[in-house]
Amino acid sequence: MRIVITAFISLDGVVQAPGGPEEDTEGGFAHGGWTHPFFDPDVVGGAFDAALQEADALLFGRRTWQSMAQAWPERAGDPFADRMNSMPKYVVSRTLADEQLTWNNTTRIAGDEAVAHLRKLREGDGGTLLVMGSPSLARTLLSEGLVDELRLIVMPVMLGGGKSIFPEDGTKAAFELVSTTAAPTGTQVCVYRAAKEA
Repeated sequence: MRIVITAFISLDGVVQAPGGPEEDTEGGFAHGGWTHPFFDPDVVGGAFDAALQEADALLFGRRTWQSMAQAWPERAGDPFADRMNSMPKYVVSRTLADEQLTWNNTTRIAGDEAVAHLRKLREGDGGTLLVMGSPSLARTLLSEGLVDELRLIVMPVMLGGGKSIFPEDGTKAAFELVSTTAAPTGTQVCVYRAAKEA
């Protein structure tokens, strides 16, 4: 399987709370919902929809999974929501119990076994495992060299601090720019694939 990370990201690399003010205020983050002025339904919405359509399963960290599990089941009847709700989902967690996995088709991956488990999934049969949100998980995957593609929706705003998907442990990894699409709002949808370093 290929592991693909998709993320709304600011010019200074912040991915925290793109959707709303109360989404994630950890660390005193006060800019929740920062993506709204730069969202474009055709380019940005289309990129997000395309990523979901190409995915065979979703992969989340606990916090993102809990947020999604509260929101998406209530939106049944919309094609995007129906796909989110019906497709297989994995959540990496040290604390969730199996009986708490109330969102359809969710499988828990124990946090202390996550890297080994995801290596096995990646070595298995084809398909795409899509990571949405989940900055801590994304950092680990990048640090471990387990990311095949980054789909970064880069918005023209600086946030001055917040959660990032990028490791700060000295990891170096090369990526090739596959495509970039500009939205009228100034947002750039950039697709990068992991490259072998020379």
